[in-house]
Amino acid sequence: MKEWYSNEKVGIFFDDIPCVCIRYYIPSMSNEDRKSIEKYPFINKKNLKVRLVDYRKNKTYNFEIPKGYCYDGATIPRLFWRVIGSNTDNRFLISALIHDTLCENHNYIDNDRNFSTETFNALLEASEVSTLKRFFMKHSVNFFQRFCHWED
Repeated sequence: MKEWYSNEKVGIFFDDIPCVCIRYYIPSMSNEDRKSIEKYPFINKKNLKVRLVDYRKNKTYNFEIPKGYCYDGATIPRLFWRVIGSNTDNRFLISALIHDTLCENHNYIDNDRNFSTETFNALLEASEVSTLKRFFMKHSVNFFQRFCHWED
């Protein structure tokens, strides 16, 4: 595993460099496929093994994101694009890939909402997202996860 990023709270490791792409329409595509692309415009292009280390709890989590996994990117309301950036900002794509996977699979990290949020923040930091933008994104994600009843 290759270290992607580490700080005092979180270690993030991948078996390879993540590869995500934008999905796009082709003329012969069905309406169902087009709706899928509208909802989940990004795709993971290869199997990706992930290791997350929670340094505070001394726990290690391993999981795999399959090739073909589709996701919506950073869910940023259009109203905030001017301040934060759009969901297509390439600095957000890896962070959103990992975070969306964790949101859909709470068991990957023992249902630890706070660790999910710290991982998201660390990935944004690794992508050199500014401190102010990270603050807004981290707290927005944390609030939304509470609202959706993701319990620790």
